[in-house]
Amino acid sequence: MLSTFSARRAPRTCPPDDVRVTGPGQVPRAIELIRTLVLVMVLVTVPFATPHVGDGAQGIAIGVALGVCVIAWIAWVRSEERYPAVVVALAVLAAAGGTLAGLSTFSTAVAIGCVVTSAAGSRLDFEVSAALTLETVAAFLITGIAVGAPLGTLVGYPAAFLGLWAFGLTRREYLLRAEQAEQALEQARRAHAAETQAAALAERARIAREIHDVLAHSLAAVSVNLQAAEGLLGELPGDRPELAKAIECVERAGAFTREGLAEARRAILALRDGGDGVSALAPRPLAEQLADLAGQYRADGDTPVEFTVTGDPRPVGAEVRLTVYRTAQEALTNARKHAPGQPVTVALEFSPSQVTVDIRNPLPPAGAARPLAGAGTGYGLVGLKERAALGGGSLIARPTGGEWRVSLTMPA
Repeated sequence: MLSTFSARRAPRTCPPDDVRVTGPGQVPRAIELIRTLVLVMVLVTVPFATPHVGDGAQGIAIGVALGVCVIAWIAWVRSEERYPAVVVALAVLAAAGGTLAGLSTFSTAVAIGCVVTSAAGSRLDFEVSAALTLETVAAFLITGIAVGAPLGTLVGYPAAFLGLWAFGLTRREYLLRAEQAEQALEQARRAHAAETQAAALAERARIAREIHDVLAHSLAAVSVNLQAAEGLLGELPGDRPELAKAIECVERAGAFTREGLAEARRAILALRDGGDGVSALAPRPLAEQLADLAGQYRADGDTPVEFTVTGDPRPVGAEVRLTVYRTAQEALTNARKHAPGQPVTVALEFSPSQVTVDIRNPLPPAGAARPLAGAGTGYGLVGLKERAALGGGSLIARPTGGEWRVSLTMPA
């Protein structure tokens, strides 16, 4: 932005060609309309004033000055507020307008000089606007004295030019202060946004510490105890099927615990650095993760699980991948709790713009035993719907056609 007028500022050099006139903000359309009306009024009235255009040498000079004013005015309007073009156009307009006012003293010609001085004061640097104002006054005085203009106009018109220039400077200073206030407000908004972001990062770090202290430590302790239990069971004598089954269950529980511990570490890394934790703990492809999940539930022996993939599998974002995985995990857990022994189908579909996972299982017969139905808090699907909404997706969980269906669609 170009330098602005202020008595406290040092003189500035002329701006480069590609810089636009600043005058704090663009000229309102109402002012442009008024200036246009002023030019039209001058064009209509000056030719009928005394002396008339074309009558003698003075009349010819009035016609020439009036034509130069029109050309310079058009150049000013078409300059699109490029600084050098505006200065040149106003300089020509100042000379022609001052000369016209001196030649046609008893007419509206003085309005040209008034427009030039007020516009220069409100839109240009102090030094440039002062020079243009002095040019207007000088052109008027030289011409007025040469043609013998009355003393009152020789004093009054320059006073009007100077007064309107001072008015333009006042308007410029007012607009500059308003612009500075807007800039200060914007800076305050940015500072507030930065403070909010810093507070959010601090809260993420606190949550990461809590997860690490509570969940990660607990899972690590459970994993150690499961390994110890597996070792103790392996040392027991006998080849009883129940013992082998217990060892198998402990092994699967250990695998679940280790996987949960890895997921907890990823979540902690994501909270710590604001990323997704992929750089430190690169996850496997989504289709492979869901295939392993289905295999783990199938290995329990009481829940037949069928897993299918359609479309072209491709890498997806960390948030999408985690949401899909958690949805399938929650749906399989609910099927085990509320419909034990019923077959479950897990279908993963990749489309050009989204990823869909659909989990279905038949509803259990009336009166069927459900020993695990009371386990859990009951907020798993609610949390998954919230997670899906945050990622721009949608989750459906309801009975349909004798089946319980959980369907998640995420943009990816």
